[in-house]
Amino acid sequence: MNAESETETDTRTPPADVAVVVIGYDDAAHVTDAVRSALAQGPAVREVVAVDDCSTDGSAGLLHRLAASEPRLRVIRRRANSGGCGTPRNTGLDAVTSSYVMFLDSDDVLPPGAAAALLEAAEGAHAEVAGGLCVRRELPSGREVPWQARLYALHAVVPHPARRPRLVHDTLCVNKLYRTGFLRAHGIRFPEGRFPYEDVVFTARVLAAAPRIALVPDRVYVWHVRRSAGRLSISLDRSGVENWRARTEACRQAYEVLLGAGQKELARAVRAKFLDHDLRMYVRELGLRDAAYRRAWWELTRAHLAQYDADDWARNPAAPGRLIGRVVLAAPEPCDLPRLRELAARPARLCPPYARAADGSPVWSDALPVSLEPLRARPVRALPLAVDAELRPCARGTRLRLRLHELYGRVAQAGPESVEVEWLHRDDGGVVVRETAVPLAPCPSGSEPAGTAGSGAVALAQGPEPAGRAGSRAVALARGAEPAGAGPAGAEPVGAVALGPCSQGSEPGGATGCVRGGAWSAEVAVDLAALSALGEGTWDLRLRIRFRDGVSRDVSAHALTGAGLLRRSAVPSARYGVVLVQPYATHSGALALRVAPGVRGVLSVARARLRRLLH
Repeated sequence: MNAESETETDTRTPPADVAVVVIGYDDAAHVTDAVRSALAQGPAVREVVAVDDCSTDGSAGLLHRLAASEPRLRVIRRRANSGGCGTPRNTGLDAVTSSYVMFLDSDDVLPPGAAAALLEAAEGAHAEVAGGLCVRRELPSGREVPWQARLYALHAVVPHPARRPRLVHDTLCVNKLYRTGFLRAHGIRFPEGRFPYEDVVFTARVLAAAPRIALVPDRVYVWHVRRSAGRLSISLDRSGVENWRARTEACRQAYEVLLGAGQKELARAVRAKFLDHDLRMYVRELGLRDAAYRRAWWELTRAHLAQYDADDWARNPAAPGRLIGRVVLAAPEPCDLPRLRELAARPARLCPPYARAADGSPVWSDALPVSLEPLRARPVRALPLAVDAELRPCARGTRLRLRLHELYGRVAQAGPESVEVEWLHRDDGGVVVRETAVPLAPCPSGSEPAGTAGSGAVALAQGPEPAGRAGSRAVALARGAEPAGAGPAGAEPVGAVALGPCSQGSEPGGATGCVRGGAWSAEVAVDLAALSALGEGTWDLRLRIRFRDGVSRDVSAHALTGAGLLRRSAVPSARYGVVLVQPYATHSGALALRVAPGVRGVLSVARARLRRLLH
């Protein structure tokens, strides 16, 4: 038990004393589901206050009809639309009469027992705030992703927010229960009017008041993510640069609130969170925007980061977000967007070229000599290792080629010994297809043939592969295993060939991603039968590189592009007849794989493509 949780708790069932404020605007399709989930919390909830922000779609009528049969429900209809979420929440907060209050958005739901779990935690720990786990549920797939799971892994009591700086990472207000008197005594309210990311500022105001906080691992909020909705939520609608302007302003205000309250460490944590989360998220998407957006985004970001001081940059200086921020500050115009996107990925990847200054120290590039010296002191388990991946579906056996790049001598120093390959199902992260780890084997200098630039392949260990056959058998199989493609058509052998280091100078001139100091490569058989077992779906590639001292590093892989790559293929299968295979690059540049087995899968893909063409 940690020091923060060494507090006796009262296990008696607390009385019903929770109010749930539900806000909505033009959301007739979902608002009653949200309200019913609040009423279904049982005896813990004494009142539900539904605030309709002057809807025009009949939402208020639905709420009034529901209230006619539910005495705990009170409906408040605002006379004018506020343009945001803060004002209706403040309206609801003013109306509640219960000792505790929670907030719920009209398109989300509270899971059963949420209010009781938070109320029991708050009462038992004598806390002003209680927080629990929120899950993001992607619709229509139903895939759930926990939000800030590390923060809510265990029951804990935090006597002062400064004891747990990571609290600033959870800026949501909806997965928490607040003592109403605490909020009113400190004048804590949401920003009024159209103020996107109002909960960022609200959370800062709460933390600035130094509440005692109880944390529980229970699921207390289901955040519905509807990316195909006609009207995206504020957090999802990032197509306009005004969204980024609003986010940077909210983060600036949060910093000022905490700093003004004397919470200097929490204020620093807000800036660190901006670099590690907000900046990286938007950089991953920056290449998808037009030139005007990119220029405006770059200017806004530089202006925001110019407010940071030396101490902000000195803390964890090799962290990907700080490296990205320093590059943006150093460049007056948008530049190196593909490489920045890779560094913004999770896990981060620092892709070649690996430039050096005149004194030999590592820098971002020859044109932009931002120092990367902090990488030399970063532990190998946290390095932004870059692995290229190339997947070529084939009737003789689908093969995955991997190439681990050197990083200023750190990789060779650590001694990479093996690679483990995992495919994670996109909609069900608990389903994993694993390949076998293989020990590293040497790769002779000068063995890569001409014509393989950018493929990520190395030649056979027994000698160079003849010109014109690049891509057929890139690496010798470890210990005399059968070559790729052996066996009956449709068979998908599981296993991998050994990785091997490529000595400096072994890569041919002009090769894409030229490495100074070597690289390591492997080729792995892809078990299409296992990936197809769940039917049509998407799989994300994850790798684990193991080093000679026992340390490992989990990485994703950069998807190589080029002739014949990232192309849909129909692969014969003994089990399914045919499997459609589509390798592709995600927004962060990582390799992922869509599979659609059998005739039904083929027809499903064809129908989806037709719908896209018609719309």
